Amino acid sequence: MTDSIMNKAATMEIPINSNGDTGTLTEDDSLEQAAKLQWSLDEKVGSSRGTRDLQQVMVSGPNLNETSIVSGGYGGTAEGIIPTSSIKGSNMHHSSSSSSMTAEETTRGVAVEKLETVKKWGLNTYKCTKQMISERFGRGSRTVDLELEAQIEVLRDTKRKYENVLRLARALTNHFYNMVQTQHALGDTFADLSQKSPELRDEFGYNAETQKLLCKNGETLLGAINFFVSSINTLVNKTMEDTLMTIKMYENARLEYDAYRSDLEELSMGPRDAVAMARIESAQQQYQVQKEKYERLRSDVAIKLKFLEENKVKVMHKQLLLFHNAISAYFAGNQQQLEQTLKQFNVKLKPPGADKPSWLEEQ
Repeated sequence: MTDSIMNKAATMEIPINSNGDTGTLTEDDSLEQAAKLQWSLDEKVGSSRGTRDLQQVMVSGPNLNETSIVSGGYGGTAEGIIPTSSIKGSNMHHSSSSSSMTAEETTRGVAVEKLETVKKWGLNTYKCTKQMISERFGRGSRTVDLELEAQIEVLRDTKRKYENVLRLARALTNHFYNMVQTQHALGDTFADLSQKSPELRDEFGYNAETQKLLCKNGETLLGAINFFVSSINTLVNKTMEDTLMTIKMYENARLEYDAYRSDLEELSMGPRDAVAMARIESAQQQYQVQKEKYERLRSDVAIKLKFLEENKVKVMHKQLLLFHNAISAYFAGNQQQLEQTLKQFNVKLKPPGADKPSWLEEQ
């Protein structure tokens, strides 16, 4: 715009008369007019430049959110301008990327750990299955503790027999309970007939009293039999079962021990290069771990079998004596001896209707 104004000023016409002279203007007037013209041009150029700079500042002025950092020596011509917003943005991006990388690494670590666990489980299952098949077809060797195996077999046979005793004792309890309920109903019927049949009042009365006495003694005997059944059930389904669970863990450890032992023996008979030696060393470490586990569980089984035998003898001695004395006293009609037997073994009878839930429990 300034260049166009200057060109326009330079090409302005000066009036010339017919003789080729300038008009009536004198030299001083011409100089004064030229000076005024130059001043007006300079003023227009300056004002137009100031207006343009002001518009530029208003339109694209400095951002208050940005700060220019100038690098360079004194009098240097180069500047390094780093907007503050770009610094904040880069820090936020760096922190978010760091957190995402940390979460990704954590997830990756969990996945790798699970993969390693599945890999170890699969390898262990393969070796144990191979050992089991080898033992079944007679191609593999098996570690056997003859004394411990005999005790385990005796325990399993004892458990089967005690389960049969428990089943029969429960059947006896059910039958005897039904008999007691029948005697109770029969006694009530005899008592009712003694009131309605004057000619047979005494006979019905005697039978009603007898059935009521038998019913009372039967309920006492039922208490003793229920105590016997409860104790046998605890011995069979809790104490013996706990020992058998430990035996099952011992047998699994024995199978794993034999599997890793066979694997180590196969590797020992192979070549002895660097790779094979590393595999042998790893197999030796795994074999040692399985051996310690097997020996620990074998010791646990031996201890539990010993304590189980002592507990079984103590419990069965008490329960068999209770069962014998209660049955003998009942069928002998010795009510006093029957009650004394229950007191001797601390058997507490439940009051009638104790098994029925209260109205609060039924809600």
